[in-house]
Amino acid sequence: MNGWIILDKPLGLGSTQAVGAVKRVCRAAGLGKVKVGHGGTLDPLATGVLTIALGEATKLTGRMLDASKSYDFTIAFGTQTDGLDAEGAVVATSDVRPTLTQIAAVLPRFTGPIEQVPPAYSAIKVDGKRAYDRARAGEVVEMAARGVTVHTLTITSNPACPELAEGPLFSSSPSEEKDDLSTSSEQAGGDGMPLNNVTLSAHVSKGTYIRSLARDIAYAVGTVGHVTMLRRTRAGPFGLESAISLDKLESLAQGAQQSEVILPFEAGLVDIPALVLSPEAAEAVRQGRVLTGVATDDGLYWAHGGDERPLALVSISAGTLNIVRGFNL
Repeated sequence: MNGWIILDKPLGLGSTQAVGAVKRVCRAAGLGKVKVGHGGTLDPLATGVLTIALGEATKLTGRMLDASKSYDFTIAFGTQTDGLDAEGAVVATSDVRPTLTQIAAVLPRFTGPIEQVPPAYSAIKVDGKRAYDRARAGEVVEMAARGVTVHTLTITSNPACPELAEGPLFSSSPSEEKDDLSTSSEQAGGDGMPLNNVTLSAHVSKGTYIRSLARDIAYAVGTVGHVTMLRRTRAGPFGLESAISLDKLESLAQGAQQSEVILPFEAGLVDIPALVLSPEAAEAVRQGRVLTGVATDDGLYWAHGGDERPLALVSISAGTLNIVRGFNL
C-alpha cells in the first residue's frame, strides 16, 4: 500500500489524530499494517490540506515538509492574543482600525525574503523543550527571528465592500512595482472605511508562521491583531481539489474503492521532472550506485527504467547522478 491520502482536515483535529484515524481506517479496510506519516503538521485551529503518506510514500514526507504552502487567513484587528489565534488570552488591545488602502500599502514589506519572529506558542524547540510547553508553563519565551520567504500576498475579501469579495483585491509579489499600489488600492474599493478584519491569501516557504505574519501586518498599520481563520489551500503538489473529508476517509472502511480515497504514489512526484534510464543505468540505480557521464541538466529528478515505475529520487550535478531516496515499489 503506497500512496497518498490528502485530508481536508476539520477544525479541532490535530495532525497526530489524523494520522491515527488513517491507520485505523486502513486496518478496518483490511489493508493490514500500513506505514503512515504526514508531510507537515497543521494546527488544530487550522483547516485544509494535510498530506498523509502511506508505505513508500513516507520516504517523500521530508520533501513535503520543505515544500512551499498556501493559506487563506483572516486577521481580526484591535486585539492581540498570546497565541496569536482565537483561543489565546488577550494581551493587547487597540482602538485603531486600518483601511483597505493602508493594508494594501504595507503588503510589499512582507513579500519576498523577510525576517520573522515565530509565535511563543509554536513547536520550535527552545533549549531542548517545545516553545509552547514553556509558554503554557508561564515562562517568558524569547523566540529568535528566522528568515522565510513570502512568494505572494493577496487581499481576497473586504468586509466593507462585499460586492468585491470574489477574486483578489490586491496582490503583492517580489516583482510588484510600488508605483502600482495606489491604483490597485483604489480599484479594490479602498475608500477610507476602517476595517475590523480582512482576509488574505499567502504563498509561503517552509517555516513561515501565518500567525506571526498576521501580527506583523497589524503592527505595520498601527494596530494589533490575531488570526481568526486559517485554512491551508495547498502543500507542495497537493491542493484542496485533491482533498477528501473525514467522512470520505471513513468510507474506505465501508468498502469504498481505494482509488476514491488514496492517490497513487506518483502523485507526490508531479512537480519533479522524470528521467528515463537505460536498462543498465536502471539496474545500477536499483543497486544504489553512483552514475557518471549523465547527459542531463543539473537538478532533482525521479528516475524510472522506461516503464514509469519510480525507482528513485535522484540528484544530478555536473553529469553525476546520486540517489537521494530509493523506492521499493
